[in-house]
Amino acid sequence: MTLVGEIYEYIDSFAPFAEAMGFDNVGLLAGDSHKPVETAVLALDITLEVVEEAQQAGAQLIVSHHPVIFAPLRRLSANSVPWKLASCGISAICAHTNLDMAFDGGVNDALSRSLLLKERRGICPNGSGFEGIVGEVSQEMSPAAFAAFVKASLGCGGVRFVPGKQNVTTVGLCSGAGADCMEAAVSAGANAFVTGEVKHHQFLLAKELGITLVEAGHFYTENVVIPQLTQRLREKFPEITWVESQAKAPEQYC
Repeated sequence: MTLVGEIYEYIDSFAPFAEAMGFDNVGLLAGDSHKPVETAVLALDITLEVVEEAQQAGAQLIVSHHPVIFAPLRRLSANSVPWKLASCGISAICAHTNLDMAFDGGVNDALSRSLLLKERRGICPNGSGFEGIVGEVSQEMSPAAFAAFVKASLGCGGVRFVPGKQNVTTVGLCSGAGADCMEAAVSAGANAFVTGEVKHHQFLLAKELGITLVEAGHFYTENVVIPQLTQRLREKFPEITWVESQAKAPEQYC
């Protein structure tokens, strides 16, 4: 019988929890490392909907990217997610920035594979991983064609983008709110950058730098890791039933 702690240790082997950024809260955030696992759910976020999915699947564990407990809990209401996890006896392992930065099997790795990048290398090193990735596109594209390619590849409802001065050949990326890595990507030769969230001044900076900047949504740039992580865990622990959450992005496009 596989225990929660064994799954934690395996994730730690390629996305070390100790290397998460200082602001983060990662690891086994709910439950018991000695609890046996027969069924587990994987999700980007642990929401009430995901806890219900786990209950219906008879799961003992949820593995998520975003921490189920991030800010200090000042009150624990009966309809809160941590309360629901505890009352249902479901454990939660959360791998956030440590999974973002894992070059082999991390979120940015999954994003770069979704965009079919070649000759990939890390940028902004942090511990044993990297905060971003730069790689070459399979085929040179205009800025508008590249933005459309990102939208189609990630299945998002829409993207916002700044068209650069050159056709896109080399792409930098950082999932989620990763636009702070854009200048490092430019220094590494990128003429396009993809991330999930962009602030107004970062759009202005992209225009000044002449780089194509594509904002594709936090959920869509990160949820790409869930199928990859599911497959990896399924191969390591074939005795466990691994279930991908069907939860969708909270935002909609009109």
